[in-house]
Amino acid sequence: MNAFLTYVVLGISLSAPVGPVNAAQLEKGVRFGFLHAWLVGVGAMIADLFYMLLIYFGIAHFLDTPFMKTFLWLFGCFVLLYTGIVSLKSLKLSKSGEMRESPSEMSSFRFGFFMALTSPLTILFWLGIYGSILAQSPQSHGHGQALWHSLGIFVGLMIWDIAMALFASSFHRFGNPLILQITSLLAGISLILFGLYFGYQALLMLAG
Repeated sequence: MNAFLTYVVLGISLSAPVGPVNAAQLEKGVRFGFLHAWLVGVGAMIADLFYMLLIYFGIAHFLDTPFMKTFLWLFGCFVLLYTGIVSLKSLKLSKSGEMRESPSEMSSFRFGFFMALTSPLTILFWLGIYGSILAQSPQSHGHGQALWHSLGIFVGLMIWDIAMALFASSFHRFGNPLILQITSLLAGISLILFGLYFGYQALLMLAG
């Protein structure tokens, strides 16, 4: 049980660094509340689980090829830039007093899923971190223990998802309009900056 809790903490630690998914959760939570922020995280977790399974069964190395990396950097760049720009445009509409339509819950889930699925950072992250965990666990404890450790990591991801959604939605529920606008603005800018970073990495891959 101590080992399981250790990997739960590891899952939380792996989710905590600021990245595109956290920025998207913040943006959705500020604008639309807990459910949308949580579903963005759930979608990202399903993508994480997909990559964990690929790595566990040893079939994820094709994702590390130059072609796939370049494609994913470019696609991720498009998704993040588009989302960030839409977020800033929605903020402008809310300032002008126009009605803003709340997206469906499924669209928030799909957004989180495809953002994580197409992010090379996610792929490289899981190949490096989770791959090394799997390489060590069977040697020390067997394959059953490796699955137990994997479950602990995923539980940590779920805990962070709920915590992040609660934090983001607290701005939606209790923040005054100025705080909501500033937080949404920062989240939108963060998404655009991540998109530019993805595009820069794609250009480096193409130039190399």
